[in-house]
Amino acid sequence: MKQRLITGIIAGAVFLGLCFIGGLWYHLLILAMALIGYYEFVRMTNTAPFGGTAWIGYVGVFLFVFPWGPLQLNFNMPWGYVLWLLLLLFMLVTVITKNTIDIKRVSLLFLASAYIGIGFSFIAESRHAPDAHGVFWTFLLLVSIWASDAGAYFVGRSMGRHKLWPSISPNKTVEGALGGVLIAVLSALLFAFFSDGLLTAGQAVLIGLSCAVIGQLGDLVQSAYKRVYGIKDSGKLLPGHGGILDRCDSWIVVFPFVHILGLLPY
Repeated sequence: MKQRLITGIIAGAVFLGLCFIGGLWYHLLILAMALIGYYEFVRMTNTAPFGGTAWIGYVGVFLFVFPWGPLQLNFNMPWGYVLWLLLLLFMLVTVITKNTIDIKRVSLLFLASAYIGIGFSFIAESRHAPDAHGVFWTFLLLVSIWASDAGAYFVGRSMGRHKLWPSISPNKTVEGALGGVLIAVLSALLFAFFSDGLLTAGQAVLIGLSCAVIGQLGDLVQSAYKRVYGIKDSGKLLPGHGGILDRCDSWIVVFPFVHILGLLPY
């Protein structure tokens, strides 16, 4: 517990400090986190983490999360084209290696490059919100996600009776999940109360619900594929906390989702 607390304080201070400062350094931090997250995923699939096939995915993640805006660079190719080219390259690997690396393996790596690259790109871009309130929006989502996690944990421990999805995550309960939703919504409403009109109560409720429901689903997704590979944590970068994917599993689904719903400026 002591190690977990120390790691959480140090990592949280660095992350939140750079998030508050914003700009290029924060974006580079998100890029590094995305590449480490992809590395963790590749290792879980028992693929050589720095082999030729894996590098296709690293390039994809790099392109998605690279700080084009902060560096005032233009990337003119539509992102749908990038996804298609990644897909083509991964499929060609099966031909070049004569199925030594088969379609199942490259499908997983393609999935990871899109899932991780797009997720982290939205985390980075939220800080560069066009209304100049990127710190507010980023902190709103992070605090709501953390509130959901804390609410689910404490309500689940004190009141949990009915298992939520025991075959995937045996410790999660229905009561805990509902507690997480309630605490996340209340946290978002607090942001609305102090936002001086920037965030409406209705918008806050929808964001709180998204952070709790989609965030918990993101956590279950992570639990599901870790269970397939029989591992507890995706990595060991953060002692007591696991890897980057363990800490950011909710983030990389919540941030894109709220943008898709049009709840944040983009």
